[in-house]
Amino acid sequence: MATYRGIEGRYRGAPFHMVGDGFRVSNYFPGGNDFGTRLSPFLLLDYNAPYVFPLSDVPKGIGAHPHRGFETVTIAYDGHVEHNDSFGNRGVIGPGDVQWMTAGSGLLHKEYHEREFSRRGGLFHVIQLWVNLPREQKMHPPRYQELLKEQMGRVALPNGGGEVRVIAGEYDGVKGPAVTFTPIRLFDIALRQGGRAAFELPASFHAAALVLRGEVAVNGTETAKAGDFLLFADGAGAIAIEGRTDDALVIVLSGEPIDEPVFQHGPFVMNSREELIEAFKDFQSGKMGKPGF
Repeated sequence: MATYRGIEGRYRGAPFHMVGDGFRVSNYFPGGNDFGTRLSPFLLLDYNAPYVFPLSDVPKGIGAHPHRGFETVTIAYDGHVEHNDSFGNRGVIGPGDVQWMTAGSGLLHKEYHEREFSRRGGLFHVIQLWVNLPREQKMHPPRYQELLKEQMGRVALPNGGGEVRVIAGEYDGVKGPAVTFTPIRLFDIALRQGGRAAFELPASFHAAALVLRGEVAVNGTETAKAGDFLLFADGAGAIAIEGRTDDALVIVLSGEPIDEPVFQHGPFVMNSREELIEAFKDFQSGKMGKPGF
């Protein structure tokens, strides 16, 4: 008989609010729920649940803003997101695509609805995660990974029960395309009723799951519905997720924790107060780029 990881808690996100004028999000952590270091290396999860934006001639989004010391991961399910940054990176992602931006030593970036999507308006559904960087990589040169849906690892579940899409790490021997600085397994699972995905993570990994659509059974005992966030206990044991409806969709985030001090202020995540002060000075002096890029 399988031994499962326990479910430490079930949570909902904070009330929806606008980030800029283009992202209507519920924050699951750190503001919505205080998990402390329980989800390291993950620092933040903002969820723009399915929402219809009206057409607009001026793309909605967030203007130039800085980051240092961590990575942003934007996963698109519906709608199109455009990225521009002060290091010359530019890209557009649509349904099934992912942007994985390493801020590292610091940059400015903009996130907007892609212009044609903005002119049409329509359904918008995305997640953004913030992923911490270890001390030795805090000042890594910025980089940008545009991971298209065709590049994702894919594992078909038995009996037509659905599919696991691997963004980072590995599932059932299939690897995802994301290059990460610390061990991370990030995948979403599309399930039909009765479809089942089972996996075991390294015992040291922190792990959680967010139900994006439909209803699922977890570890054979817990039922979770859209908007439920499940935090798994640490330690050895399997995780099993089974579809209770034909349209279930779940994202699983897990990774090796970074056991280092975290000093965060807004868009900067460092290891000491002195490093935070230096980050603000570098931003103000233009070392992370000019706002008019």
